[in-house]
Amino acid sequence: MPQPYLLFLGDTTERGYAKTALGLRDWAPEKCVGEYVLPGATVSTGLERLTPAEAQARGARALLIGVANSGGVISESWLPALVEALEAGLDIVSGMHMRLAELPGLADLAGRLERQLIDVRHPPRGLSVGSGRKRSGMRLLTVGTDCALGKKYTALAIARAFAARGLDADFRATGQTGIMIAGGGIPMDAVVSDFEAGAAEAISPDAEPGHWDVIEGQGSLFHPSYAAVSLGLLHGSQPDVIVVCHQPGRTEVMGRPGYALPSIEETIDLNLRLGGRTNPAIRCAGVSFNTAHMDAEEAAALMAAESARLGMPVADPIRGGDAFDRLVDACLA
Repeated sequence: MPQPYLLFLGDTTERGYAKTALGLRDWAPEKCVGEYVLPGATVSTGLERLTPAEAQARGARALLIGVANSGGVISESWLPALVEALEAGLDIVSGMHMRLAELPGLADLAGRLERQLIDVRHPPRGLSVGSGRKRSGMRLLTVGTDCALGKKYTALAIARAFAARGLDADFRATGQTGIMIAGGGIPMDAVVSDFEAGAAEAISPDAEPGHWDVIEGQGSLFHPSYAAVSLGLLHGSQPDVIVVCHQPGRTEVMGRPGYALPSIEETIDLNLRLGGRTNPAIRCAGVSFNTAHMDAEEAAALMAAESARLGMPVADPIRGGDAFDRLVDACLA
């Protein structure tokens, strides 16, 4: 894909919906020139705010839609900004379900200006249904009590920690942001349901006995909208190890008021029971907390208390430290 990027946040007011832009800022900063936001936006990556023309002058090659909203819809109110980007000499990269060419006149303009419209959320052709066949190699899957709370960050951090210990490990991307960071993967939420498990098998194929595939989780088995993709990924990836991701303080599932967040214990139990269908040896190594909204002392105290209560490591992979080292040890135990 054309890089580096100007990250487009539109008029986003929900931080969780800006996870694509935030993920690229945190894990691929060398690919980011700045951000472009519209009036009304309350979310920022903290990068310098630039117009498309200013970004292009600084070397940007594409405007990347850094939003992953409910339903993956590109708002028509964003059209003038996308037109501005094309006219400034930038390609447009999107990870939304909606195709860029569906916006009125955008494809015609891109053609006239010889600019690219690149939709990342396209699953590959020829996917098979899941076979349930046990594959060689080792697999770790991040699962969650909810959406947008750290499954991708946790998988990236664990894959990096495995590699730092000299292990053969790959991060396997299953969402648009992970694909943009890793350069490859399958957007699981764009796969037809019958082929979800097969797609999960495809991204974590047979490997050497000591090789680890660290697979980015999607959604939550408890989310009334996105449980289907979570179950297909769980069955198809056949994880030997799961790490449960959670954001302390969140009480309702994202975007669905009235649906209470499950407990960590419920999340462990359900994932192990359903995951055991394709890998009876599945186990939970520990819990990953997203404590970005807490100060360091408060976060450390909470994670220590929860670790003692649950009887397993609890860590924030972004904070790192001894707690995260213990979580990595438990994954490899």
